[in-house]
Amino acid sequence: MAVLVTGGTGFIGSHTVRALLDQGEECVLVQRRATGLPPVLADTRVSIERGDVADLPALLDLGTRHKITGIVHLAGSMPWPIGADDPIPAARRALGGLLNIFQVAQEWDVRRVGVASTIGVYHGAPGNGALREDLPLAMRASHVIPTFKKIGELLDDWLAGAAGLDVVNYRISGTWGPGGHEDPFFPAPALVHAAARGTELDLSAQAGTPYAEDSLDLCYVKDTGRAIALLHLADELHHRTYNVASGRATSNADVIAAIKTAVPSADLTLPSRGSATPASWLDITRLHEDTGFVPAYDTERAAADYIAWLRAGNDR
Repeated sequence: MAVLVTGGTGFIGSHTVRALLDQGEECVLVQRRATGLPPVLADTRVSIERGDVADLPALLDLGTRHKITGIVHLAGSMPWPIGADDPIPAARRALGGLLNIFQVAQEWDVRRVGVASTIGVYHGAPGNGALREDLPLAMRASHVIPTFKKIGELLDDWLAGAAGLDVVNYRISGTWGPGGHEDPFFPAPALVHAAARGTELDLSAQAGTPYAEDSLDLCYVKDTGRAIALLHLADELHHRTYNVASGRATSNADVIAAIKTAVPSADLTLPSRGSATPASWLDITRLHEDTGFVPAYDTERAAADYIAWLRAGNDR
C-alpha cells in the first residue's frame, strides 16, 4: 500500500514525501522526466514511475503495479511555462490532468486525495491580518497560478460530493528552504544564497522591487511538507480546505536579521518604503485543530538550517 505523490521529486513534493516516509508510509512518485531523486530523498527507498498526469492510461497502469491507497497531487495543474503553448490546448491539458487524478482516485477507491492550492487565491480579498479559509475570494486573479488554483478548488469541491471522494485543498503559503528555486514573489531564497556563498545579492529574478518592510506568510519547506503529510494521514478532517503556512507574517527585514545571526558578515540591504505596510498572514487554526500541527521552524532557525544546507555543497 502506498501514497501516490505527483510532483514528488519537486521542491515541496520531495519534503512532503520525506515527511510521509518519516510517518511510516510508502510512496510512489510520478515524474515526467527522468531527473533522479533530489538530495533530500537520496537516502530513502521510494518507487519512481515515469508518467504524466495528463496521460490517463499511464496513470491507470500505475494501479496495476502498485496498491495506491491515497494521492497527494502537488504537480502543477496549470498551463506552464506561461506562454509556452497555445492557451486553449494548454488549459485543456492542465484541467484534464486534474480530472485524471480524480478518475484514478475513484477507480482505485483511495482513502483521500490532497490537491495543492496557493496563498495567491487570497489576492483581492478584503482586509489584512489573518486570512481564514472561509474568507470570500475575489472572482479574478492577476496571475495564471491563482487563476487555475481557484478553478481547481471549485472543481475539487464539486467532485468531492458528486464522486464521493475525500478531497482536501492545501492553500500553501510562500515556501522557502532546501531544494527551492529563487521565487519571483519574495526575495528570501536569494538573500540566503548570497549570504551562504558570500556573493553579491542578485534580485533580477524578482517580479518587482522588494522592500525591507514587505511581508508574507513564509513557511519553511520542512514545515510545509510535514503539514501536508499530517493532513493526508489524519483520521478525520472537518474541512475541505486548509491553510498550509506558518501562521505569521515575516518581513524581508526579519529574514535579513535572521540571516545575519547565522552569517554576521552578510552584506544584505533592501530599499525601505519608510514605514511598515499592512501585514497579512494565513490563519492555521483549522490545521492545528485537526492535525496538531505547530511550525517547528521560526525565521532564525529556518535561515540557519538553509544556510547550512547550501554550505554543505547543495546547489539549492
